[in-house]
Amino acid sequence: MSDNRGGTPAGTANFSATELRRRMAEREAAKAAEEQRHIREQEEKQKQVMAEFHKPPDRTPEQVMQSVMQLVNRAAERGLSEVQVYRFPNTMCTDRGRRINNSEPDWENTLEGRPKAGYEFWHDHLRPLGFHLRAEVLEYPGGMPGDIGFILTW
Repeated sequence: MSDNRGGTPAGTANFSATELRRRMAEREAAKAAEEQRHIREQEEKQKQVMAEFHKPPDRTPEQVMQSVMQLVNRAAERGLSEVQVYRFPNTMCTDRGRRINNSEPDWENTLEGRPKAGYEFWHDHLRPLGFHLRAEVLEYPGGMPGDIGFILTW
């Protein structure tokens, strides 16, 4: 296969271990960039869904359901079985999130305002479809419960 002068075989100018590694690195970078794009899309969709719960109740349950369905479908397409749909300060709980933090029953009775409406939306519209809702403390500033998140699971 050599050209008989001790050089490289004919037709192998772009074939080397270095070239293969370069192409593999390019593919990995493209894959990582695509994954980052998906993550940004998912985060943006999450923000949109969370914003729905902050808006005045002029949105119909059908409109909110449409946003939730898009978020859930995108998460499921990525192989996920849960997605955070809402985040709120612990001050929106009468006990500042203590029951949620300790996984106590009836934690939903401590919710006020929009978080209560979010829970009721899940209870009335998503729970009958087989979705579960988990509330958890998302951060602990100064060792105390901070923001609370609603995570929708399926």
